[in-house]
Amino acid sequence: MAETKKIIFLIQCEDRKGILAATTNWFYNKGYNILHCQQHTDNVEGRYFMRIELDMQDLMTTRKELEESFTLFAREYNLTWECHYSDYLARVAIMVSKTSHCLYDLITRKDEGELKCEISLIISNHPDLEMVANQFRIPFYHLPVTPATKEDQEGKIRSLLKRFDIDLVVLARYMQILTPEFTNAWQGRIINIHHGFLPAFQGANPYRRAYERGVKMIGATAHYASEDLDQGPIIEQDVVRVNHELSPRGLRDVGKDVERRVLSRAVQAHLESRIIIWNNRTITFNVER
Repeated sequence: MAETKKIIFLIQCEDRKGILAATTNWFYNKGYNILHCQQHTDNVEGRYFMRIELDMQDLMTTRKELEESFTLFAREYNLTWECHYSDYLARVAIMVSKTSHCLYDLITRKDEGELKCEISLIISNHPDLEMVANQFRIPFYHLPVTPATKEDQEGKIRSLLKRFDIDLVVLARYMQILTPEFTNAWQGRIINIHHGFLPAFQGANPYRRAYERGVKMIGATAHYASEDLDQGPIIEQDVVRVNHELSPRGLRDVGKDVERRVLSRAVQAHLESRIIIWNNRTITFNVER
């Protein structure tokens, strides 16, 4: 059975009476069947969030005409919104350094249909993972970086992202700090993963220091990159309980597994248009599968 193609609206506004009714009635009057509607009210911020899935079969105009028409309605109710189409395959760039576990996981999930996207290229500041890219026939670009060449290297990265018409950048254990100019230009379109020890064990060899401190939990956090790279809006997190029996290498293996799961769930949520960003937070809707 073919998968139903959907039009997805992500909507947010100041919370007030009648927004849900007005919005759903607008789509009804335009002839759309609403397949799924989710909403959330933040009573602390006084903010309302909504995700609506429409049946694309009901689209009787161009996509541009639909969006122009909804713009007039949104202006009347002061809505902030985005419109996405499930038949569009986002073009993804993955940035890596030397560690391959997240890279392999993303490629495998994409090939198995779990992540609906195109992995258009892999960019790395080291040559180590070129063999992975070659194995899956993905273009690989080695762009080494030093403090003196950082600006030039990021310029080359930006050129590649433009040339490949990239929609999303995934930092799959890319061990370099991006400049504020880069993250601001790609706000809401760069997903980063890091272990759950931050800020306790930053820098090199965190699992050794975690072992020395006798940690009892290992976790990972996936978030949108911001000017403060590890402080952006959190998309997904998970933890696993551990004990004294694990060596530093054992802790690292557990950490890798958690990182894989958390990063893939965050990327999937983004690709499925399930995330609304508000201030430094995300509203991440779940969907039934």
